[in-house]
Amino acid sequence: MATTVPQAVSPRALSSALAEFTDVLGEERVLISPTELREFRDPFQHESWDDYTGSAVLEPTTVEEIQEVVRIANRHCVPLWTHGQGRNNGYGGPAPRVKGSVIVSLRNMNRVLEINEECAYAVVEPGVRWFDLYEAIKAGGHQLMLSVADVGWGSVVGNTLDHGITYLPYGVDMGMQCGMEVVLANGEVLRTGMGAMPGNRAWHVYKRGLGPTPDQLFMQSNFGIVTKMGVWLMPYPEVYMPLWLRVWRDDDLAAVADTLRRLMLDDTIRMVPQIMNTLLLGSVMTNRADWWQGEGPIPEAVIDKMGRELEIGRWIMRFALYGDDAVVDHRFAKIKSAFERIPGAEVWGAKCAPEDVPSLEHPVERVQGGVPNLDLNQMTAWYGGEEGGHIGFSPVAPLTGADAVRLRDLLRGMVNDAGLDYIVALIPINARSFVHVTLIIFDTKNEPQTRAAYDVAKRLVRDAAKLGYGEYRAHLDFMDLAQEQYSFGDHAYRRFCERIKDALDPNGILAPGKQGIWPRGMRSPRNGH
Repeated sequence: MATTVPQAVSPRALSSALAEFTDVLGEERVLISPTELREFRDPFQHESWDDYTGSAVLEPTTVEEIQEVVRIANRHCVPLWTHGQGRNNGYGGPAPRVKGSVIVSLRNMNRVLEINEECAYAVVEPGVRWFDLYEAIKAGGHQLMLSVADVGWGSVVGNTLDHGITYLPYGVDMGMQCGMEVVLANGEVLRTGMGAMPGNRAWHVYKRGLGPTPDQLFMQSNFGIVTKMGVWLMPYPEVYMPLWLRVWRDDDLAAVADTLRRLMLDDTIRMVPQIMNTLLLGSVMTNRADWWQGEGPIPEAVIDKMGRELEIGRWIMRFALYGDDAVVDHRFAKIKSAFERIPGAEVWGAKCAPEDVPSLEHPVERVQGGVPNLDLNQMTAWYGGEEGGHIGFSPVAPLTGADAVRLRDLLRGMVNDAGLDYIVALIPINARSFVHVTLIIFDTKNEPQTRAAYDVAKRLVRDAAKLGYGEYRAHLDFMDLAQEQYSFGDHAYRRFCERIKDALDPNGILAPGKQGIWPRGMRSPRNGH
């Protein structure tokens, strides 16, 4: 019997549900031992904390098994928390928002169901990782590129549903998804868009359908369990050209942001760049102790030294061009001319054929070329080595120099005041906006430092909102607080979502509390309502 029982669920109800889950899945796919459950905690919480722990983990492999799981959960009013790979580290990983929830892990639903080279798309199950889809494309000999996330072990579906960022042209505005299959809370199966018509041939090539298109309702939500999804791929361009921009002064950030906006608006740059500060790329390349062993955050003079010695400047932008050779040459010349108007700025890069991307030395250049890897996960070791952790605080802002500097000054000051380093990537998800991904990195073995990181993240939520910046996704620990900031019309947005939640999931079994949306039976002052 599991020792952690969800709020408002009796031990007897949980025991009965687990017995029924076992009848459906078999004992080997219902995990309840403390050793097995250890893997499904927030990987970066201090080991003594147990706020976000599950009572059991289920491992279904078919849609029919998921249907039975939700029916059983409804009968016993047991909350479920679903993930594809559970690798959303920095936002809570595989852990549930409600302590004692039964975790539904879809890692073993990992089939690539279709790759269509003619129309350049794939269809995948939620357990398919970036590595898996990439290897399937290569094994089939398809001349197609996949827009991947920075770390290749995550779920393609899970990352997409959480509005995760990828970098090729189909990463712009998270544009790669097309058509879903979803198990609803009552066990029914829904297909979105053109998939609502049996046998429709346009399900994964046309994003809409007849009437309202509900795909976005299943992103960052607790309205259903996605079991299949279409993924748009990119045909091989003639050339791929990874590019770098380096500037040497901290305040050059404003000019970089304004120049980039203009080049994205006119479609010269058509992908998702990333503007990194010295410490972000430095954390991938080196160890913190190489530069600073004193108390508190790394001083500015040391950061300047890092920038010079590692030749990465105070800000460095990774980006790329894709297309015909002559067009790439023209766009590169335009980009170089625009950015090098900033005193001291430098732009460089080298063209290659798409099939040569796997042999590129720099992991960033492989990621932007659609080749997944794990090299960028090294940054978490900045504090604590293998025991390092991080929290992502990620507000969205207009892509202007003024907004970039305003957020930099606010967030750097608050993170430094907490005794931690300001490590950041500005990621323009389209030509008009960027996500300020603040990586609050800490040593998970050091409980005071871990607590300081979690506490400052909450302060960032409130203070950024006062300046007009809200998060695009939130960590488990402050989902309610982040949702609280979206208060226009006496929280009309949250109330709208709650009405949908109550209609689709009256027993509140699917991911209660996800992004601050609670079912009727769990709304209380304790949950921020």
